Amino acid sequence: MLNRCEWCLGDDLYLQYHDREWGVPVHDELKLFEFLILEGAQAGLSWLTVLKKREAYRAAFDGFDPQKIAAYGHDKINELINNQGIIRNKLKIEAAVKNAQAFIAIQDQFGSFDRYIWNFVDGKTIQNRFATLKEIPAETELSRIISKELKKKGFSFVGPTIIYSQMQATGMVNDHLIGCYRYQELGGVL
Repeated sequence: MLNRCEWCLGDDLYLQYHDREWGVPVHDELKLFEFLILEGAQAGLSWLTVLKKREAYRAAFDGFDPQKIAAYGHDKINELINNQGIIRNKLKIEAAVKNAQAFIAIQDQFGSFDRYIWNFVDGKTIQNRFATLKEIPAETELSRIISKELKKKGFSFVGPTIIYSQMQATGMVNDHLIGCYRYQELGGVL
């Protein structure tokens, strides 16, 4: 039996996410945007809640296409607020539209969101060495810096905790526990 981070045990969806996605470096623009929207939607909720709604989000939010989402108007926002498959929080839905617009502006300014966001870690995954879940921070100085910069660029629902979760999800940091089989697979050194 494989040793895994304890947070994913007990639910098959969590296990699949842990084993296949969490901590894997993401450089695909649409995937980076998807995680940005989903992490913002998670605020105040469990990640499992969001994972269970992920497919409904993909359908409701046009496959997380920032160009389409940036153009959402009042009618589409109201449609989303009434969509029982997603988290129906008006502020989070409006933030997704605002964030799509800011995402596109960053793509225009820097050539890609990937280039912009990965520049904060010099293009390389930060390899942490945590033995227990209690050691993993909710936010870091770097996530506070990135959060502040994203807010300056017009993003919302991008507080330092949300950004640290984004960094973990997209492999900017490797926060698999050192006893987890994925730790070394993703570049961690014992």
